[in-house]
Amino acid sequence: METNIQPVVYKIDDNIHGLQEFKSEILNRGFDMEIDIILEYPTVYIHNWNNKEDYEVYIGESNNIIQRTKQHYDKKNDKTEWQYQLTTHNASLYIVGHSCFNKSLTLDIENRLMHYMLSVDCVKKIHNKRGNPQRKYYPYKELDNIFQMIWTKLHKYDKNLFPSESFIKDSAVFKASPLHKLTSDQEMVKNIIIERVFEALDSGSRNQLIFIEGEAGTGKTVLNSSAFYEIITKAKEERGEQISCYLMVNHDEQITVYSQIARKLGLVEHYGEVVCKPTSFINHHTTEDPIDVAFIDEAHLLLTQGKQAYQGSNQLQDIIDRARVTIVMFDENQILTTEQYWESEILNRFRTQAKLKSNYFVLENQLRIKASKDAIVWIDKFTKTHIIEELPENLGGYEIKIFDKPELLEEALKEKACCEEHKLSRMIATYDWEYNSKSASSGRVGKFWEVIIGNWHKPWNRELEKNFTRKEKSKIRSMSWAEQPHTINEVGSTFTIQGFDLNFAGVILGPSIKYRNGKIIYDPELKNYKKIKQYRTLSDGTKKQFGEKLIQNEVRVLMTRGVEGLYIYACDKELREALLSASKRR
Repeated sequence: METNIQPVVYKIDDNIHGLQEFKSEILNRGFDMEIDIILEYPTVYIHNWNNKEDYEVYIGESNNIIQRTKQHYDKKNDKTEWQYQLTTHNASLYIVGHSCFNKSLTLDIENRLMHYMLSVDCVKKIHNKRGNPQRKYYPYKELDNIFQMIWTKLHKYDKNLFPSESFIKDSAVFKASPLHKLTSDQEMVKNIIIERVFEALDSGSRNQLIFIEGEAGTGKTVLNSSAFYEIITKAKEERGEQISCYLMVNHDEQITVYSQIARKLGLVEHYGEVVCKPTSFINHHTTEDPIDVAFIDEAHLLLTQGKQAYQGSNQLQDIIDRARVTIVMFDENQILTTEQYWESEILNRFRTQAKLKSNYFVLENQLRIKASKDAIVWIDKFTKTHIIEELPENLGGYEIKIFDKPELLEEALKEKACCEEHKLSRMIATYDWEYNSKSASSGRVGKFWEVIIGNWHKPWNRELEKNFTRKEKSKIRSMSWAEQPHTINEVGSTFTIQGFDLNFAGVILGPSIKYRNGKIIYDPELKNYKKIKQYRTLSDGTKKQFGEKLIQNEVRVLMTRGVEGLYIYACDKELREALLSASKRR
């Protein structure tokens, strides 16, 4: 079945008088299919009110919208926080109906509205608790089509509160949201995580480790976010407990995203600051008084040696010692610096610790890149086995293009970014050009630290904002690097893009990535980043360098960012020619 039947959407004043006027109006119209849908079918509703420029919302579904809404206004009832705010703010109510609505479909619409509105910049808080995503039902195949029509009508009412779908889906908050409907594999692992966490809390056990591995784009962040949110809220709602639960990530951009989610869902208000960096957590908690649950996203970014504020030797072990249960999301192929390098023996010890308790899981399905299997295999062979094969005929709608000049790559990428659906398209590069965030001028050629290739040059990430006013900086503070409009004129790095998606990724492979005798090789001596080139003292006292492996990981991180396409320019002449040749044979 495929329906193009339009949904019914009404906007009314969110008070008893507005409801009464609405009821009188629809009853006076006599028989009308639209009215029948509102009064006799299940409906979804959105309460919203604003304070200055920010909105707060509550989203629900009901089999009797008139009666249900009356209850929210009834002065005799004990009011929740959001119901009280309805009576003290100038609020409005959106009522949504459709002839296909049943209980399951309205629950899915409600959940997706929560998911979308969590990602809207002007929505400060969503007052709902956890969502309730459904499995298969009739007509679940129509969910996407019906929701799109609903959102389009809401967008016509208020473009600020209901921005375009492409704007929502490009949001970093949307991509990390705990309100995603999970795949069956993710759902299975999440349910086991929840079960093991509460078993550990009930038994009083400590130092439990749940270890989830998966490559870039396999859904680790969404699983992490969803399990964290469900555990912290389920403990309070169903068990009457307020557990100590923290979410950590050693990445500044992702800390910002997770912090926004926590604030918008009311977690900070009810539980305090639950998002933090690993070093801060370790320095403020002790082994004598462990917390209940620690979630670690991008655990491969944890330090495995001391550094400045961190005086230990392994952040993962220090976190496990300070928590009753620790859940980690790990990808060995995304380790990027010497101080993050994991010795095989130590890493396998943690894997074994989890396996002995049946707490080890692997996510394998690629969920980010919208491409054919052949296209993904081509990227895998380039980034893992150092082979350049002929570009496959079938890319599955994905684009892979090779450029012989950086100017042409920039031009093509900006053309994509001009389109609303592809505006999250950016240039990103390997760390082969000098950059020093602590130095204002030393070593810098021009006004900014730049990526320079012949006569072509572009500022590194975070450079252009240095000339912004305080007001301009405040406007972009909560946005990830790629979401900021001006960054179309910058070049990103793994520091700003790791863990995030782009529509099209314009990857510049610097001089350290070469092609010799039919193989891709990596030359750490051409890097301008000492954390890749420096020696590491291992547990047996020997000192080794891991530059080639770390560059390989860096290249893989960059080349797996594009959801819809990958554009490549290589500085090394032989590599560029090999790529162009592979492209022309297609």
